Amino acid sequence: MPWWGWMLIVMAIAIAILVVLYIVGNRLQKKQAAQKEAMREQAQQVTMLVIDKKMLPMKDAGLPKIVMEQTPKRYQKAKLPIVKAKIGPQIMNLICDDGIFDIMPVKGEVKAMVSGIYITSVRNVRGKQVEKTGKKTFSEKMRAKQKKYQNIYENETKAIALSKEEKAAAKAKAKADKERAKKIKI
Repeated sequence: MPWWGWMLIVMAIAIAILVVLYIVGNRLQKKQAAQKEAMREQAQQVTMLVIDKKMLPMKDAGLPKIVMEQTPKRYQKAKLPIVKAKIGPQIMNLICDDGIFDIMPVKGEVKAMVSGIYITSVRNVRGKQVEKTGKKTFSEKMRAKQKKYQNIYENETKAIALSKEEKAAAKAKAKADKERAKKIKI
């Protein structure tokens, strides 16, 4: 078989792999959007005093036992952004969203949206906001990029939803105009 035959086979396999990854990625993205929407619906605003924040593995984070039991084994060793906070009279360990982990002040009061043990967003920050001077670590740069791209994605999905609503409103208006025109002719 000539060399270009092998090249065509390799290219066909590569294209097939890319198509499969695209389809799987779209499904996972839709699933993640649905989960985020469910978390937003159940989120409650809470005032908390942030005591400490660290990147810790799940087993060292001091999370409830049921969380550890429900999490797959491969994710239990991954480091998560953990925030130790005082909510009312009790001290709790909460999982923080990667995008807001860097803006959470240590030893500062925060009004945050909390869904279960997951901090989804920060509304109001009171206290010392420590601005890190100097070089950012690789993980901080990656979290900043992730937040930027997540905001872009959310804005695009909102724009698509608005455009769909505008199309539906235009169709409804056109239909009403046609019905009005029919009534006038009769």
